[in-house]
Amino acid sequence: MERLTHQEENVMLYVWQLQECAIKDVVEKMEDPKPPYTTVASIFNNLENKGYLSKRRFGNVKVFKPIISESAYKRYFLSGVVQSYFDNSYKELVSFFAKEQKITTEELEEIIRLIEKNRK
Repeated sequence: MERLTHQEENVMLYVWQLQECAIKDVVEKMEDPKPPYTTVASIFNNLENKGYLSKRRFGNVKVFKPIISESAYKRYFLSGVVQSYFDNSYKELVSFFAKEQKITTEELEEIIRLIEKNRK
């Protein structure tokens, strides 16, 4: 899986939300100032070349669908971040956020509940 640029990730977030879409569907959803259609079309082409999107035609319209799910993308790249920056330790990752006060006690308790629920 190849890492996406910020622009590519932004477009993929819309594609994951829509599931099947034409380029114009994504452009319409984007916030103002909207990028030119040709710029978004170029990003779609890059995403297709990287293996993130499949394309099929309905008459004159190209319809795109994600090949890689959002959860698979997050899982793959988060594990890379944990490996590179936190010595392959999710505990170190959570500790980092706790020390930086980016996670609350309530959120940590919810994480613990989720872990315990998934162990059963």
